[in-house]
Amino acid sequence: MRQNELVALRPIKLVLCFVAVALAAQAGEFVVLSNGFRIHADSHSADGPVIRLQTNQGMIEIQASTVAAFEQEDYAPPAAAANPVPAPAARQADLTPRELVTQAAIHAGLPPAIVHSVARAESAYRQDAVSPKGAIGLMQLMPGTAAALNADPLDAAQNADAGARYLRDLLQKYENDPHQVSKAVAAYNAGPAAVDKYDGIPPYAETIQYVKRVLKQYEKEQAANLR
Repeated sequence: MRQNELVALRPIKLVLCFVAVALAAQAGEFVVLSNGFRIHADSHSADGPVIRLQTNQGMIEIQASTVAAFEQEDYAPPAAAANPVPAPAARQADLTPRELVTQAAIHAGLPPAIVHSVARAESAYRQDAVSPKGAIGLMQLMPGTAAALNADPLDAAQNADAGARYLRDLLQKYENDPHQVSKAVAAYNAGPAAVDKYDGIPPYAETIQYVKRVLKQYEKEQAANLR
């Protein structure tokens, strides 16, 4: 299959310039981060240096220092501030695989839809998944990649975080390329050296099918966030 046939499946070009991104269109609020990224949440609560966001994919914890503002979805002049009620502390071990992936995406500055699409294609969110080549866990990290990212691939939270950071690095590598997302996804599967060698998706059947699967899921994730 030619590369342009795969690129046609990509709904948008993901540009990591941290412009405002709305994750969903439901009643609630937007949390505006200092880097310009906007997170849609149903509600939030403060607990010292931590802000807890209740989203349609579960709870996310972020550092209060990274929050620039809160905006109502249908913006109106802010009402009188009420004392927030702290939510119970959420331990990493209590989070579901999907919640871990969402949290990792936010921490990496990525739309969760793209990270979820990779996690689903890699392991179907199974932390016990091990590939024939030795890739480990829900983001299927090779031991060498995990070591380079200073992460324990057997720890679900670290695995998700490292996988999201690695995907971010690949997206940044191809930031100015018109086929940014498809190249980054292909590099996640086959390695950036193979993508650079062929200046695009390598002609490997596994990688071609992998890119198609991820981009198709990415479209579904985006559509679900717009409902």
